[in-house]
Amino acid sequence: MGVGLLRLRWGRGWAGQGRVSRSYRAVSRRLACGDVEGRLEAIFGRVRAIQAKSGRFDMLLCVGNFFGSTSEAEWAEYRTGAKKAPIPTFVLGANNQDTLNYFPDVSGCELAENITYLGRRGVYSGCSGLQIAYLSGTEAQEQPAPAHSFSTKDVAELKMSLLSSPNFRGVDILLTSPWPRDVGTFANSAGEIDTKKCGSKLVSDLAASLKPRYHFAALEKAYYERLPYRNHMVLQETPQHVTRFIALADVGNTSKKKYLYAFSIVPMSSMDPAELVKQPQDVTENPYRKLRKEAPKSKAPLSAEEEPACQFFFDLNKHQGKKRPSEGKERGDSQPKQAKKPPQPTGPCWFCLASPEVEKHLVVSIGTHCYLALAKGGLSPDHVLILPIGHYQSVVDLSSEVLEEVTKYKAALKEFFRSKGKRYVLFERNYRSQHLQLQVIPVPLDLCTSEDIKEAFIAQAQEQQIELLEIPEHSDIAQVAQPGTPYFYVELDTGEKLFHRIRGRFPLQFGREVLASEALLAQPQRADWRQCAAQRPEEAAQARAFRHEFEPFDFSLRD
Repeated sequence: MGVGLLRLRWGRGWAGQGRVSRSYRAVSRRLACGDVEGRLEAIFGRVRAIQAKSGRFDMLLCVGNFFGSTSEAEWAEYRTGAKKAPIPTFVLGANNQDTLNYFPDVSGCELAENITYLGRRGVYSGCSGLQIAYLSGTEAQEQPAPAHSFSTKDVAELKMSLLSSPNFRGVDILLTSPWPRDVGTFANSAGEIDTKKCGSKLVSDLAASLKPRYHFAALEKAYYERLPYRNHMVLQETPQHVTRFIALADVGNTSKKKYLYAFSIVPMSSMDPAELVKQPQDVTENPYRKLRKEAPKSKAPLSAEEEPACQFFFDLNKHQGKKRPSEGKERGDSQPKQAKKPPQPTGPCWFCLASPEVEKHLVVSIGTHCYLALAKGGLSPDHVLILPIGHYQSVVDLSSEVLEEVTKYKAALKEFFRSKGKRYVLFERNYRSQHLQLQVIPVPLDLCTSEDIKEAFIAQAQEQQIELLEIPEHSDIAQVAQPGTPYFYVELDTGEKLFHRIRGRFPLQFGREVLASEALLAQPQRADWRQCAAQRPEEAAQARAFRHEFEPFDFSLRD
């Protein structure tokens, strides 16, 4: 059968037997697999068989090489929708140059229905509260790191994004493709694999810091379930949960080595603390004890995202408006007030203004806390985004001063578009995104009414079994959604709002699809931004034109 023994870890997945009544409702059933290498029919066929016998699982987590040298024929059927994965499947990125082309977006994206690329690095939090940290690629052997590799900086930034939280205790699951170096220290034998030479030291460092309850890896074409290890020093530190490391073999291997692992887990955040830290009888010392002792001696380098916000400002056009001061002294203040530092991204961010990834030729206005940019591959030439300068994931995470400036940009855009005989439609998708993007798309007044727009959204939502609810005109989104809640909402320039609480899968292009539909803009071919991307000179020209026309309405040039 090739899958080996499937153990549904009902007890150990809950960190021991004991009391489970408080956590029972939060339990989730997961599958993890090793290198698929393009054998999609083999892995999905096995998943179907397991679900038919043991009931439904919530997701499949794939580590190692998801694609192989002969993937294209099988993959085409899934990519085109002819076939569908039987379970939500989350995969890591390329481990070699040959498969890079299968991953179009470094920050993560939907590759096919039910198959999602998590991204280069980061943390995935589902609606259950389960935290899954992930790191794609193999350890770089050269600088700069190739696109299929991770560097010391990648690991440092992923660690920083989690360890900066004062209440951080660890993550539920860690996904990496390489094994951690020295994982076999103090443990049962890994067979033919020499754990002192195999794997990545950076992954060891990451595992030592993030303290995952489960850590899955692959690439070595071997199955190895290490004895659980402790994450504290006995009699010296407060007891903590244990980590279970599981390496999985390649799918369909002829040696019948185990490549698929079933387990049940309750999110750490939902568990009774005493149950969480129970130590199994076979627990061992931490294999990365030496790394943990050395950790305080090393300090992660300051990343671009950590620089103070006052350094982010730049003059878009020296002949237009006034230059924004970047120091308090230039404003006449003898002691400038320090702005509250926004949260830091879990990986490279395309929208933090300080980030080198930002395509600054699209920026059309910069305020104190927010900026305005043309959308890449916009639905129309005047499709813009309102974005916070610092890193905020959603509207409900915004501080009061940032929210105030978002409101000012909305008012300015409403006045601007009305002067051109248009009304705007604004939407936000707080799902599969790291940085808040308020999409603002103008619709000609003579094309449709506000009621037409609302009806189009509601009708298409019903077709896709999406519950889109109208909320009171003057209600704040923060009143219906807590921070961390996945959601989608639409706002008209009249103040009317429609809201959907995302509890499972959600179509990433839903907002664009509705606006591009025949009922509204009648441009269905422009529903996907990737089909609308222009060359950089054209984008820059559009940005200059918008900036010039928007100038009389741009409060940032007057403040």
